[in-house]
Amino acid sequence: MSAIEIYTSPLCGFCTAAKRLLTQKGIKFSEIDVLSDPSRKPEMIQRANGGRTVPQIFIGDTHVGGCDDLYALERAGKLDALLAA
Repeated sequence: MSAIEIYTSPLCGFCTAAKRLLTQKGIKFSEIDVLSDPSRKPEMIQRANGGRTVPQIFIGDTHVGGCDDLYALERAGKLDALLAA
């Protein structure tokens, strides 16, 4: 299974929703809180090709995008294959 990293902020409802979906699927992930550790935000922006909003979700080397992108993969039936890669 690929490593999953999510750049988040504690007051972000979209971050909570993305983490909830992964948790419901029994998927473990690493969370990087850019509010408590602002030095990580430039790293997030670079990895996300300029994406400045949270969450920014990475599955392995693949940049998924944000919460809506994660849920779109789930609805399309593509998330499990990406997680298993």
